Amino acid sequence: METIKEQNVLNISPIILIKEISKLIRSFLNRKALRLDSILNKVLKVAALVIVKNLAEAASHYFTSGIIPKSLKESITVVLCKEKKKDYSLLGSYRPIALKNTLIKVLKKHVANIISKAVKEYRLLP
Repeated sequence: METIKEQNVLNISPIILIKEISKLIRSFLNRKALRLDSILNKVLKVAALVIVKNLAEAASHYFTSGIIPKSLKESITVVLCKEKKKDYSLLGSYRPIALKNTLIKVLKKHVANIISKAVKEYRLLP
């Protein structure tokens, strides 16, 4: 009996191509809050020109091994006040923002793209 890990029903490669990582990073918005690792999207876009090959190798390693370091899974949640609320004693007057590691953001976006393609290709939703 095959385990789920041994089955590759959708035939998805765990290898992430350099062009895919580059495209994902370019799609990030510049004016976003600093992440847990203190890397601005704007800085990541510039640095990606030099480090994109290493990022692709690291991301591929995480997918093939199935192991993601604990440090990449950490996040900090910051609570912000919503503007123009009458009563700030109510919970609805605030919104939580999760600040995560930048590399995880790239990996999650890649996985979301894979799922979207599979949903369309195999018509998984009505």
